[in-house]
Amino acid sequence: MREANNWKDYELIDCSDGERLERWGKYILIRPDPQVIWSTPKKNKLWFNADARYIRSNTGGGRWEVYKKLPDVWTINFGELVFNIKPMGFKHTGIFPEQAVNWEKTAEIIKKANRPVKVLNMFAYTGGATVSALAAGASVAHVDASKGMVLWAKENAASSKVSDRSVRWLVDDCKKFAEREIRRGNKYDIIIMDPPSYGRGPGGEVWKLENEVFGLCELCAGLLSDDALLYMINSYTTGLSPSVMSYILGSVVPKKLGGKVSADEIGLPVSESGLVLPCGATAVWERD
Repeated sequence: MREANNWKDYELIDCSDGERLERWGKYILIRPDPQVIWSTPKKNKLWFNADARYIRSNTGGGRWEVYKKLPDVWTINFGELVFNIKPMGFKHTGIFPEQAVNWEKTAEIIKKANRPVKVLNMFAYTGGATVSALAAGASVAHVDASKGMVLWAKENAASSKVSDRSVRWLVDDCKKFAEREIRRGNKYDIIIMDPPSYGRGPGGEVWKLENEVFGLCELCAGLLSDDALLYMINSYTTGLSPSVMSYILGSVVPKKLGGKVSADEIGLPVSESGLVLPCGATAVWERD
């Protein structure tokens, strides 16, 4: 497992009984996590002194129960990167902190390339990977179907002082965008994808990652340049194990470009227990 262990403004303090106890800057939040199926003693006093807790509803969704004065927006840093945190519906805050380990890997590859690098970030959400890649010196096409998420990503780029870098902000369906880019003959050196497990398209069509992921990976492989560096796909979907994701990437990229494929769980260190909470899987193709 690869750990996102270089945070200073974020901390996973503890996890038990289906919940995480987290520090986001100076604020303590409690959020649900279905993977936390153990019931360990809640010895840390912050379990009973949090600033806010997300309470799930039995009918779906939920709400934030705020115990202390909590700002609508605040910022946290990851190295030189600055992210705007906004507690919102469905327990999210705008950042998946475990993804920092992938931001670091991508940034290192960009810097070592010692040449211009074009990055395509699909299902790009609030732009953690985009901001990191821009800071490392790449040009980025940031694609997400949600206008609100793209606006949030722009805010993160501005806070991180990289909004003047070479970036295209695109509110678009990722699959349709990829199809158009292939027709245009555009190519990228790095492709990052973080597709949702489930969703609905603008016409009501159902998206289930396990049904779409192979075709999507195969399609986007056609956007890799001849001297491509990295193809990374994240999954939070139960059943899509690292090995499954590795097999998919291994089926569509090395036959064209060579290189190697690896896959791993990514996770967050838990301060209270000294253990690591698994937080999804990432499959990676890299040039040798």
